[in-house]
Amino acid sequence: MAKSAMQNLTSERARLFISEGARNFGLIVGGSLLVALCARVSIPLPFTPVPLTVQNFGVLLVGLLLGSRRGFAAMALYLAEGAAGLPVFSPTGAGGIAQLFHGATSGFLLAYPLVAFVTGYVMEHGRKSFLRAAFAGFLGEIVLFTAGLAWLAALTHSLAQAFRWGLYWFVFAEVIKVMMAAGIAVQWQRKRSL
Repeated sequence: MAKSAMQNLTSERARLFISEGARNFGLIVGGSLLVALCARVSIPLPFTPVPLTVQNFGVLLVGLLLGSRRGFAAMALYLAEGAAGLPVFSPTGAGGIAQLFHGATSGFLLAYPLVAFVTGYVMEHGRKSFLRAAFAGFLGEIVLFTAGLAWLAALTHSLAQAFRWGLYWFVFAEVIKVMMAAGIAVQWQRKRSL
């Protein structure tokens, strides 16, 4: 009798483990696809090789909703998809491995897993409020732009040029993206807790 109960308990744990793994896998794949869809909304700007996209919004939202570990995994998968040649990056770039390691947006792209991790980590550790979500988003943006501007500075050999190409034209749009991602994440959390 005790052996049967132990087998049932073990079987139930295995089923839950597999179920949770499948759920996490689905969320990670879904997060990478969300960012790929956001990358399709891209506006090339004539005065910079860095396009204005909704991609960063997607990365922030993935971090806020999936948390640090799953957000990191989703963005690592996204980069792997792009490196493999899938059309997941902004269509204004070269695509594939070239866009990931040789383009003007490489620093931004390579920072995505860390951005999602930082954003998710801050959101996980505290009350799920709009203020916390916005703070998490702004920290994620600091990580994103630090990496992106460092890459542009190395590419152009000029910090001033890096700021002209990768920061000044984007500040207003990034504030809107942070606020929208924070608002959506908090509303989602509220609906889940009902």
